[in-house]
Amino acid sequence: MNWIVKRYDELSRNELYTLLRLRAEVFIVEQNCPYQDLDDKDQQSYHVWCEQGGIMAAYTRIVPPGISYDGYSSIGRVVSSPEFRGTGIGKKLMRKSVEVCEELFPAVSIKISAQFYLVKFYNGFKFQEIGEIYLEDDIDHIAMIRTMNS
Repeated sequence: MNWIVKRYDELSRNELYTLLRLRAEVFIVEQNCPYQDLDDKDQQSYHVWCEQGGIMAAYTRIVPPGISYDGYSSIGRVVSSPEFRGTGIGKKLMRKSVEVCEELFPAVSIKISAQFYLVKFYNGFKFQEIGEIYLEDDIDHIAMIRTMNS
């Protein structure tokens, strides 16, 4: 298993295509949710993924503080390839993503917009719900925060 972390300007065209393809495959096609994935945050973000056998098995986007949320970094576009589900790759991905956030932004808490059905999954990484459930792209979401040094 090979973990890769790159800024947008370090991505090859093939890497960018592959991560956008995986996001579209899961978030738009599989979840049957047409939404604007390209939101002008990719260019300012770090991209974290795991390759296994030359395939992008799982991916997240690390957004620096002040872009998605004032005073918080963020982990978003959390996705596992369908062919790697059930292998524990999602947990490994979140551990790696939290680690990367803490390395890049050591004094900054992490805020995410979680699909509500995944609250217990994120609780396992010390994220706590804040506020009320809200609809985002017709899917129930809730804001969650992981305070620094949790």
